[in-house]
Amino acid sequence: MSETPVSSPAAERFSAEQAVAAGTDFAELRVGPRGLFWNEFRPRDGACRIWHWRDGQAHCLTPDGFSVRSRVYEYGGGSFCLSDDGVVFVNEADQQLYTQDLQGGEPVPLTQGECRYGDLRWAAGQVLAVEETHAMDQVEHRLVAIAPEQREVLAEGADFYAAPTLSADGSRLAWVEWSRPEQPWTATRLLCRERMNDGRWGLPRCIAGNQGPAQSLQQPRFDGRGRLYCLSDLNGFWQPWGETAQGWSALPASSADHAAAPWQLGACTWLPLGEHHYLATWLEDGFSRLGLCHADGSQQQVETDYSRLRCLDLDQNFLYAIAASPTSPSAVIAINRVDHRVQVLAGGASPLPAERISRPQSLCYPSGDGIAHGFFYSAMNGAKRPPLIVFVHGGPTSACYPALDPRIQYWTQRGFAVADLNYRGSSGYGRSYRQALHLRWGEIDVEDACAVVEHLAERELIDPEQAFIRGGSAGGYTTLCALAFHDVFRAGASLYGVSDPLALARATHKFEGDYLDWLIGDPLVDAERYKQRTPLLHASEIKVPVIFFQGELDAVVVPEQTRSMLAALKANGIRAEGYFYPSERHGFRTAANLAHALEEEWRFYRRVLADK
Repeated sequence: MSETPVSSPAAERFSAEQAVAAGTDFAELRVGPRGLFWNEFRPRDGACRIWHWRDGQAHCLTPDGFSVRSRVYEYGGGSFCLSDDGVVFVNEADQQLYTQDLQGGEPVPLTQGECRYGDLRWAAGQVLAVEETHAMDQVEHRLVAIAPEQREVLAEGADFYAAPTLSADGSRLAWVEWSRPEQPWTATRLLCRERMNDGRWGLPRCIAGNQGPAQSLQQPRFDGRGRLYCLSDLNGFWQPWGETAQGWSALPASSADHAAAPWQLGACTWLPLGEHHYLATWLEDGFSRLGLCHADGSQQQVETDYSRLRCLDLDQNFLYAIAASPTSPSAVIAINRVDHRVQVLAGGASPLPAERISRPQSLCYPSGDGIAHGFFYSAMNGAKRPPLIVFVHGGPTSACYPALDPRIQYWTQRGFAVADLNYRGSSGYGRSYRQALHLRWGEIDVEDACAVVEHLAERELIDPEQAFIRGGSAGGYTTLCALAFHDVFRAGASLYGVSDPLALARATHKFEGDYLDWLIGDPLVDAERYKQRTPLLHASEIKVPVIFFQGELDAVVVPEQTRSMLAALKANGIRAEGYFYPSERHGFRTAANLAHALEEEWRFYRRVLADK
């Protein structure tokens, strides 16, 4: 039998409020002539603010009343860029562009209207951006260049755009685009336009992705001499490719993903530094590596204690990144380019002493007709066979990472072991692993969630009779499928999770409008498959307690889905609880709501464990 977790004094000292407060995160790091800038999210008020590192200190630029966050494609990204004399950013409330100087002046509107903007780049006195318009139930996207009282359309006609990039001399413009029903991680195209002698742009030319096997391209970059590079997964992993004397070809690189799935705009996980010479971070068994890679195939790895590295940039003296480790949460770091000494500029303060932190152990285990990956965290109360919580990430084409997550530590402090899964279909393990989810969502992800319980039980690391499962969004769908179609888990938690895929397909936004066809199949042709994998239609098969958490403003998984599933379970006499948050969208952001959900989930599991 397992040892039922109890609220030890140590656990009580690490409250839900503390776990949430430690969830400060960073994004979109930028380096320019005036220094280093980044976007910082703080759960306390759910706002994102730009910070400027100067004179050895971080200074907040964003005044109260503003939050720097894009909602293009609903998931946003690329919400600010550096201008010649300040910053340009997207204000979360109205999605318009604002300019701001570095002396603390009030932001000044650059655009006015109903458009949304994201993936901002500053080039030749203009802001390059992805523009999104909503009119008459029609959502359209294009690339634009915006300056005061000027707007130029750079590209239109495709369904989606990303990463507008201008060469240093302004003569070449590159971007990534894709068309429905593709997703940015299945098949995209790299295009380029060249400026003619009269200053006008020539016709677009497709560099890659227009023929041959499907490939996903992301993060195009020009080097100082105007050569174009991009990440492509044509050889099985997202790796650098570039223009050479022989044409478009792969650069020497590790056989590993050099980027994550591009759910958000504005990612930067590699930078060309010269002819076939680049700085990059890549994943090995889920852990980030950082290094300088050379044309002859050699690598100069930069050794750090960090297990996740993203948002790279550099100047003459330092490499900059947003980083996290198994014992420290997200931080902005500067790495000396000579001796590789690391300086933490912001964040990184652990909410727990090192000896109380459960460290991630890599998981690689058999499941179905393949293998699955993830990370295991031991319970911190010394129990030999503790209860287990299986964490299922959203996406589903996303990933979890072996970095300190205060919410995982919240559970390990309370006597639970945690398995954080990168089930088949997750990114970070190559294209074939990612594509394994094609038409098999609700099947192989569920297999992997159930198989990890058996795997850990065989190693006597957990009590399989006390296993729980939880997930948000797509992870909530996997959770509900596991509870409906398998007798493995004692209870589960769905956070804004999908219970009716067909309803999701009808109500969801353009970016994911065809995603369900890829994940499950055509709603008409494969109607029977949808029925077989719809938890709402199989609510009577769920025999264990379930708790739900849902934002009322969610445009991805609408609240009616959660209400329907909750009502169906209650009608069947199953213990089910639901909490709805009026101000939350898809993914909670307000500290009070995050803490409330975490604590109510803990209370729920504790009641289930008390029922022997």
